[in-house]
Amino acid sequence: MGIMSIDAARTEEQITDVTSSVNQLADRARRASRVLKRANRDWKDRALLAMAAGIDANRSKIFQENKKDLEAGRANGTSTAMLDRLKLDDSRIDGLIAALHELAGLPDPVGRVVRGETLPNGLRMRQVNVPMGVIGTIYEARPNVTVDIAGLSLKSGNAVLLRGGSAALNSNQALVAVIRDALESVSLPRDLVISIDQYGRDGADAMMGARGKIDVLIPRGGRELIQRVVTTAKVPVIETGEGNVHIFLDADANEQMAIDILTNAKTQRPSVCNTVETLLIHKDSPIAASVLKALSAAGVTLHVEERAAALVPQLETIAAVEDDWRNEYLDLDIAVKVVDDIDEALDHIREYSTGHTEAIITSSLASSEHFIAEIESAAVIVNASTRFTDGGQLGLGAEVGISTQKMHARGPMGLAELTTTKWIVQGDGHVRK
Repeated sequence: MGIMSIDAARTEEQITDVTSSVNQLADRARRASRVLKRANRDWKDRALLAMAAGIDANRSKIFQENKKDLEAGRANGTSTAMLDRLKLDDSRIDGLIAALHELAGLPDPVGRVVRGETLPNGLRMRQVNVPMGVIGTIYEARPNVTVDIAGLSLKSGNAVLLRGGSAALNSNQALVAVIRDALESVSLPRDLVISIDQYGRDGADAMMGARGKIDVLIPRGGRELIQRVVTTAKVPVIETGEGNVHIFLDADANEQMAIDILTNAKTQRPSVCNTVETLLIHKDSPIAASVLKALSAAGVTLHVEERAAALVPQLETIAAVEDDWRNEYLDLDIAVKVVDDIDEALDHIREYSTGHTEAIITSSLASSEHFIAEIESAAVIVNASTRFTDGGQLGLGAEVGISTQKMHARGPMGLAELTTTKWIVQGDGHVRK
């Protein structure tokens, strides 16, 4: 056997070993999830609070490990946007702790009756929320997601397998260790939260093929990652948000409101999926130049088509090309186009949207209702920043991702979206005639 054949055989053997190992971990998670089915709300909430306390007590260790990831990222030429996602500081740790406390304060979704009635024949019927079972997640360079998903999975009664990517390896290992210790401290199985990062990309591939072992797979990251999972996985997938987000500036929009909203939507945290990437301006807007000047002053690079460029000839801009309308910049860049009316804006959004979030800034009720009715994205916003498309901001405690599909879950996915339903039918010796 030649050298190449030996290498190929060895690689195949290694992949088989990884698949077997991931399947075994999924089985362990399944067994742990059965224990969680017996846990009441109080027990799960105590676990969430223990996770929060553990993260707070281990800040220095978490920061130390996060620093290793950031240094490696800079050495590898990681983009500014990705480094921002990767970074943990006191403010972000405080946010994670607050999210866990908020989750503990939310009602338990498990056992909630979706509908129920006594049928004419006397059968008693209920449809209730139940856990999915074992959730798999594949994400990249986002250590905060490790905590959000672990907390949401626990409260919704699920075990979770995490593949957080090599860029955040040290941060995720530190957080998972804290979370597993917290579970054990309240007598819940450590295997409710399992990382498979040690298996690298082969581990992610094994998760995608683990049909019957993993009940649902949720990817969270950039377009390449999400599409790879969607097109490859044999496990059912909930597709989450690549965010080519649009804002339409109507002709009668208030100037200060528009400046405040657009500046927030673009600059508050440009590296996340709910930041605005394209601004569409009504041709009759009297405030267009002021808005573009404000964005430029805030450090935003404007990628403009011809009519938009004519609004601000004194500004340094970049001529927009076709790719700009499709680009999720995740940075301080925005594509700008002037449109004749709201219908042209809607046509543009239909052509280029990824189905995440679209917003309108307007003083017209008719325009807002027209926009709401025709937008097909998971979230539509009127006179507010697109940054509000977020589980925490919408009262969900946290989110496992923002679903851009139309099946089962759509928009920010919180506790309810991590459950499915079960029909319970009770009778008194009923037989079908």
